[in-house]
Amino acid sequence: MDPTKAHPSRRYNYWLGGKDNFAVDRKSAQVVASAFPTVALSARENRAFLKRVVTHLAGAAGIHQFLDIGTGLPSAGNVHEVAQSIEPTSRIVYVDNDPVVLVHARALLTSEPAGRTAYIQADLRDPDKILANADLARTLDMSRPVALMLVATMHFITDEDDPYDIVRRLLAALPPGSHLVMTHATKDHLTSEQYASSVEANERSGVPFRLRSRAEFSRFFDGLDLLPPGVTSVVEWRPEVPEAERPSVEDVSMLCAVARVP
Repeated sequence: MDPTKAHPSRRYNYWLGGKDNFAVDRKSAQVVASAFPTVALSARENRAFLKRVVTHLAGAAGIHQFLDIGTGLPSAGNVHEVAQSIEPTSRIVYVDNDPVVLVHARALLTSEPAGRTAYIQADLRDPDKILANADLARTLDMSRPVALMLVATMHFITDEDDPYDIVRRLLAALPPGSHLVMTHATKDHLTSEQYASSVEANERSGVPFRLRSRAEFSRFFDGLDLLPPGVTSVVEWRPEVPEAERPSVEDVSMLCAVARVP
């Protein structure tokens, strides 16, 4: 663990109002906010989407296994809490590459007796290592549908790491009926000047980051069956509050989609 280097999970914790972050994480977060002032709002709306989508999957969709990669630090409404409140036998594997997450996950991500949770410390850029992990095999039945959760994660995978291939390799290990859930920061609502400012701020923040357009984001779902309403803002995916009470799509600037593996 290097407290002199910002990490996405601790920075996200800061934006959500948590206390499990270092000065370097807060400084990095403030650099990003200098170009995108509503970034904390975006983090909160992303978290609200997570709760809605897990509620749908564990309920109406009948998915009771979750592989949550890039889980971040535990906070209210973790995947297993939402899923097991609907189906107590739900099983969840969390994956993150931050050692701070490991410490908190082992202490706080405790399953209902009828279900199971596990935590793997691994890097998304090595999907084969994640899939080969013994704890994953002990926790999930890979012959049955799994929800692959990549929530606010893939924008940290830059083009040189071939993000589309990473997702393809993960999906290839999942049986038909599995689902892909993804959210991703977008540049669609930025002017060319705002986009340049955002890119520069992300570079200064010390955390690799890649804003993608709707078309670029949609590529992750090639060959899958998108659930309504398709590719949209996290604000507009099956919202639970009236339109007048929602933040603007532009202020949140976070795309999402949920799709079924045929």
